[in-house]
Amino acid sequence: MSVSTAKSAAPQLAKAPTGIDGFDQITGGGLPQGRPSLVCGSAGCGKTLFGLEFIIHGATQFNEPGVIMTFEETERDLTENVRSLGHDLEQLSADGKIMIDHVRVERSEIEEAGEYNLDGLFLRLGLAIDAICAKRVMLDTLEALFSGFTNEAILRAELRRLFLWLKDREVTTVITGERGDGALTRQGLEEYVSDCVVLLDHRVLDQVSTRRLRIVKYRGSAHGTNEYPFLIDEDGISVLPITSLSLKHQASEERISTGIARLDEMLGGGFYRGTSILISGTAGTGKSSLAAYMVEAACRRGERCLYFAFEEAPAQIVRNMRSIGLNLGQWTDNGLLQFHAQRPSLYGLEMHLAVMHKAIEDAKPSVVVIDPISNLSSGGTLGEAGAMLVRIIDFLKVKGITTLLTNLTSDASARESTDVGVSSLVDSWILLRDIELGGERNRGLYIIKSRGTAHSNQIREFLLTDKGIDLLDVYVGPEGVLTGSMRLAQEARERAVEVAKSQEDDRRARILDRKRKAIAAQIAALEAELSADETEAEEDAEKLSQRIARMAQDRHEMAVSRKADGNGISNKGMKVGDQG
Repeated sequence: MSVSTAKSAAPQLAKAPTGIDGFDQITGGGLPQGRPSLVCGSAGCGKTLFGLEFIIHGATQFNEPGVIMTFEETERDLTENVRSLGHDLEQLSADGKIMIDHVRVERSEIEEAGEYNLDGLFLRLGLAIDAICAKRVMLDTLEALFSGFTNEAILRAELRRLFLWLKDREVTTVITGERGDGALTRQGLEEYVSDCVVLLDHRVLDQVSTRRLRIVKYRGSAHGTNEYPFLIDEDGISVLPITSLSLKHQASEERISTGIARLDEMLGGGFYRGTSILISGTAGTGKSSLAAYMVEAACRRGERCLYFAFEEAPAQIVRNMRSIGLNLGQWTDNGLLQFHAQRPSLYGLEMHLAVMHKAIEDAKPSVVVIDPISNLSSGGTLGEAGAMLVRIIDFLKVKGITTLLTNLTSDASARESTDVGVSSLVDSWILLRDIELGGERNRGLYIIKSRGTAHSNQIREFLLTDKGIDLLDVYVGPEGVLTGSMRLAQEARERAVEVAKSQEDDRRARILDRKRKAIAAQIAALEAELSADETEAEEDAEKLSQRIARMAQDRHEMAVSRKADGNGISNKGMKVGDQG
């Protein structure tokens, strides 16, 4: 047996899926089945919600009833808290899929008794498990269970006993715990006796909050070890797994239009589907307008588009694009175009990444626009913004989604670079620039790169008109590149030269025509004169012939009148030897 065969035949650790988007992916299937897992973190990081989703999804999706034993919140509190997420705990309890048991722990009773063990808890929890044949258990939280207890030796012993008891019952358990100083939990022990430890973190940096998740340990299973951003919204918890950037995405041969015929020609037929495109330039050069044209073209093809706007509100974008002949409102009305507009400083970059990831999964678009990526630096450092964009670009490529990024550059920065450093990652890069000549500013467009495409290397003048975008050839001569009024003046001069040349050509053609006609007339006159001379010569010859014949006739008649015999008269009427 080969080594690879032996490895493939090795038994895998049984896992209980949580149903939480992304979490099951980074853990390879969920939490360890039949074992306790610890979910710890500071207040407000989402520990209780994580446990509730584990129990609810188990009951509704995986046919595994669950017990929720809470030491802080009552059944009514829990029911109201998860109702906003679309879950009805009361109905699940009535159906026998979930049992909620609120255990009230009085600190004063513990202090008065002076003794503490978990025998009562084991009994109560065991009855609840047996009542509904539970496969899953949630205990929330350890701190409330051991509040006021100071004997650390007994506390640790009871914790070990709790974990062993849960293993013996073969229930998959989520235990929540508050994070301690210098340790994952206040007791500083349970992370060593649990099989899986999940750390939730809610941090605030530069007044921007970010939620992150990390798998601290997972006995018997490979797992992602990075910090993963996660999102809490109306759909519950969703984790963004970034476990691989292996560059294994497919490369499409299909071309899609930019919405501008001249630009499609410059690109050899448009962009490849599923590629990433960067449009950079200073303020006012038309980056968003170019992006809107591509969105318009995609919507006209019946494709879904997702537009992430970090500067303008959707209504403002729709209004502004009407000035260049685009009606984006029709596509928002029929659902082909969705806007997600928010300030980059709303939350951290990792949270932005999670929000975008979730929106893309929900909308399933063919084209995604991020306008502009340069604003993301306000939600973190340039390095963090660059790392975030690498992740989103890779994610969209794997999905086969065409990505259009706009980037604002400053006049002082190098034109052919971006602050967040993604220019080398994108497949196509279009640069828009201001060209200042003759006391005016005009726009120019050229393609820096387009992988896999024999693209144009020429600069085009980029016009924004009320009828749309127009790309014009710029004049390149001894004075350099001319645009705007200077280009129009040069074109006028060239047209004047062409008109003058045309007029001179017409004048010469008329002279030649007159000469041609004069010569033709002369030839006709000479031909007519020749013809007259020939006619006159023919007439003279005819007259001479007639005179000769007449003279012959006269001689004959004279001979006859003289009674001369025929033998003495020649055929001309004269005797042979007659001298006259």
